[in-house]
Amino acid sequence: MGALILLVASAFLFAAGAASVEGGSPNLTLLRTDDLVSGIGLLLGAGRSLRIRSHVDATWRKVRSNVVAPVVESMIVICLVMSVMLVTEIVVKLLRRKPERRYKWEEIGGDEETGSSAYPMVLIQIPMFNEKEVYKHSIGAACGLTWPSDRIIIQVLDDSTDPVVKDLVAQECRVWQSKGVRIAYEVRNNRKGYKAGALKKGMEHDYVQQCEFVAIFDADFQPDSDFLLKTIPFLVHNSRIALVQARWDFVNYNECLMTRIQKISLDYHFKVEQEAGSSTYAFFGFNGTAGVWRISTISEVGGWKDRTTVEDMDLAVRASIRGWEFLYVGDIKVKSELPSTFQAYRHQQHRWTCGAANLFRKVVWETVMTKEVSIWKKLHVIYSFFLVRKIISHIVTFTFYCIVIPISLMVPEATLPLWGVMYIPTTITILNAVRNPRSIHIMPFWILFENVMSMHRMKATVIGLMETGNVNEWVVTEKLGDALRARPENGVPELTSIRPRKRVYFSELGFAVFLFFCASYDLAFKKDCFYIYIYLQAIAFIVVGFGFVGTSTCNS
Repeated sequence: MGALILLVASAFLFAAGAASVEGGSPNLTLLRTDDLVSGIGLLLGAGRSLRIRSHVDATWRKVRSNVVAPVVESMIVICLVMSVMLVTEIVVKLLRRKPERRYKWEEIGGDEETGSSAYPMVLIQIPMFNEKEVYKHSIGAACGLTWPSDRIIIQVLDDSTDPVVKDLVAQECRVWQSKGVRIAYEVRNNRKGYKAGALKKGMEHDYVQQCEFVAIFDADFQPDSDFLLKTIPFLVHNSRIALVQARWDFVNYNECLMTRIQKISLDYHFKVEQEAGSSTYAFFGFNGTAGVWRISTISEVGGWKDRTTVEDMDLAVRASIRGWEFLYVGDIKVKSELPSTFQAYRHQQHRWTCGAANLFRKVVWETVMTKEVSIWKKLHVIYSFFLVRKIISHIVTFTFYCIVIPISLMVPEATLPLWGVMYIPTTITILNAVRNPRSIHIMPFWILFENVMSMHRMKATVIGLMETGNVNEWVVTEKLGDALRARPENGVPELTSIRPRKRVYFSELGFAVFLFFCASYDLAFKKDCFYIYIYLQAIAFIVVGFGFVGTSTCNS
């Protein structure tokens, strides 16, 4: 090729020289000769560039075929296997019957002879930390529970560090004491163990020894007055039940799109996961609130432990592998508040996800070695409860839908089966939509937002499994309560802007750039319509990255 270029260039040079001699213009001859020399250099450079480019392209194709494609295909297979495990678990759960039908329930009532002694002694625990906006609601609801006044003790466990808030909570307790309610205001001189430490310390008081059951409510939870009348009979008439868990209801789910999305996820958690766990092996994770425990069970399994950020799940697992049974009753609902700011929601999800993964690391061997439950219940706890729901679900969502699929578009040797990319996620979406028919119109937003959050959940899962970084980070979920429900004259919540540096999340924005690149490559070279989904997902990462989700209320 180089010889041919030189030959052609020499011919042109000779012809130009001959023409210049005939015309008697030596200067013109020199000029044209210089131009031709430059042209030869450009032609030689272009030829060399073409050879280099061809060599690089051939090398990349070889590496892509022999190295990248097998890795991507292996990841596709692994993700598809995990996806099948996930969707199978969902389908199996949906086929279960309501668990409460298996247990005896009879109304508790005293007569003139027995009086209130027919009712067991019940302790109500309300742990709180700087809950200025909601403390009145939870204390008021607990004090309004229908139960003989001499058979109930309400315990407010205040770990607040704000002296103003502590004074307000103490004053509220004194108000109810003046009305004849037996309520105790308890504080600690440190926050060791956070919520678990507060609950553990609360159980050490002498007056607790006379109580048979304990109901726990977080500071934003407001049980109906008949809560104890509906739950306690299950514990009284069924000696192997250690826990009765009620369902959460949400007073602010209509606040913004993010709270509506949360409601979809939590409704699925309660309607499917909790109900199925209760129906199969009478086991599920205690939700930390809106539940009633048998106090003797808590003592038997070692009490509250603060070794993870999910002390509620920890207690439930230890009780379950000792042979105790749990009951979820979905017809009993307790009003609560969803986090409506994205920062609060991120902290909550990190605590729940990281804590569950870390707990799996700590209890898996104990579960395997226990002799008090069947091998099938062990398998249910390890495989279904922990591995599929707490580990695989977070890993496969982010890895498959946000990494493997976009990358595979740039590796033509890797094949994405349609059933894995379309049918499985469509099935999962439909199963969620069936349980939330009123929210079917926001299911696309739910999918995109959950994929964004899967990045944080996968990170939290890895931190929990590896027990590194902020594995024990505990940030109390912000509750807005009255501040959120307070409406200005125009009837909408008062919103305030957040300074850009506080609302920009660079990890989401960086990942959005990656997705835009993959989608653009697919649009330019493959055009198989995957770019539509990836562009939408990239936009979702950008929206979250700039903090345009949730609400921000003015606290002043």
